Amino acid sequence: MSDSPAPKAETKCGLVAYLAVENSVKVAEFYKKAFGAEVAAMQPVDEQGRTMHIHLYVNGASLMLGDFYPEHGHQVVKPQGFSLTFMSKDIQKDFQRAVDAGCTVTMPVQQMFWGDYYGSLKDPFGFDWAFDQPGE
Repeated sequence: MSDSPAPKAETKCGLVAYLAVENSVKVAEFYKKAFGAEVAAMQPVDEQGRTMHIHLYVNGASLMLGDFYPEHGHQVVKPQGFSLTFMSKDIQKDFQRAVDAGCTVTMPVQQMFWGDYYGSLKDPFGFDWAFDQPGE
């Protein structure tokens, strides 16, 4: 791990998901294509190609991620038991961009009983994403 301080970036929203992933730089690059993410800050990559911290802006919110470091007690685990929800103003466009980038549809977009348009998918790294557009 690098001893240099992390670049500072404004955190957006009051609750931030922090994903532990393998090859976080590759994940961040994919999220740029699939979800329109922007890199706000990133720690330098170590000699094994890992970084402990990447701060992304996705759809007006912060999303943070970093690689596993088993040698420091941060073991590799698969994502489970949660989804990331992308609140959309144009669900068809946003959902299709993610599919075109390589996400797998788990539920096509449809109008739900509560009135919203909703669909879900899985990214190539095993994370579940829900897309929601409020109904009128």
